[in-house]
Amino acid sequence: MPRRFTTLQPWLSTAARVFLAVVFFAAGWPKFTDRAGTVRSVRAFKLVPEAIVHPFAYALPTIELLLALALLLGLLTRFASVAIAGLLLMFMFGIVMAWSRGLSLDCGCFGHTGATVVDAVPGYIKDLFRDTGFLLAAVFLVRWPVSRFSLDGLLGLNALPALDEDFDELEDDELEDDEPADESETTAEPSARVATPEGTSPA
Repeated sequence: MPRRFTTLQPWLSTAARVFLAVVFFAAGWPKFTDRAGTVRSVRAFKLVPEAIVHPFAYALPTIELLLALALLLGLLTRFASVAIAGLLLMFMFGIVMAWSRGLSLDCGCFGHTGATVVDAVPGYIKDLFRDTGFLLAAVFLVRWPVSRFSLDGLLGLNALPALDEDFDELEDDELEDDEPADESETTAEPSARVATPEGTSPA
């Protein structure tokens, strides 16, 4: 891994962590304060059975806010990022299904009520591109969760990345150990041939 990236990575992860925390707070809070609108939005997509529309609509913004808080504090960053990536994939699936079935809806991602719109296709495309960007940030945090000003660092919860670094160092040491061995093998063969007397064959 380039040394420059190793130096910048914790700061990049910090930026991604705070960015996703702000995004999910902005998405969760309007839905949390407008439960009736969130219920309408969930029902409009016609993907959740009616029996669990209300529990789903109540649980979703709560989960979004808890994940936003976890990322803001830098607590269980890798776990929170995996959960956020899963939510984003679920949102993208809902948008694709609404598009494929000809539904003209506002996605309701940031607290809208899932009302119908005249031409939903441009909105669907914009939403998918936006969520793809959020997903890339979440995947980055899953791979590199170590960041600055985090509770993970304070509590010593960054063990997995440390193991990755140790593994990389072990690979480098093995490569360095192999190089002298190869040189000794190549120099040993000519010396063995020189030591063989003329007219005799090696045993």
